[in-house]
Amino acid sequence: METYDLAHKLARALAESDEYKEFVKAKAKVEEDDNNVKMLRDFRTKQLEVQMAQATGQMVPEEQVEQLERMYQMLSLNNNINEYLTAEYRLSRLMADIQKILGDAVKEWFDLGEGETNLN
Repeated sequence: METYDLAHKLARALAESDEYKEFVKAKAKVEEDDNNVKMLRDFRTKQLEVQMAQATGQMVPEEQVEQLERMYQMLSLNNNINEYLTAEYRLSRLMADIQKILGDAVKEWFDLGEGETNLN
């Protein structure tokens, strides 16, 4: 079987997976309520701000981290948002596991400069 055929087979398997189906279903429930969408977007914006600051080595004020934690706790009390976040986590975990499997299979592609291979 060709590599592309296998990639398409994997894509179909992902689309048919329980993780993806549950994510799509949970996402549709969240999108039924504009308030849920707004709360989730606000949370994502704050979360991204904190992550970007941390990634660039900036000091994140404790009150900003606490605000993010409070927002998450509030979102977790909403059944539809909680289901969505859980489904999103399960799907992203599946995708990360697959990415690791693929990365492990083609280690050399990610290995430039770490080995003693002469590229001349």
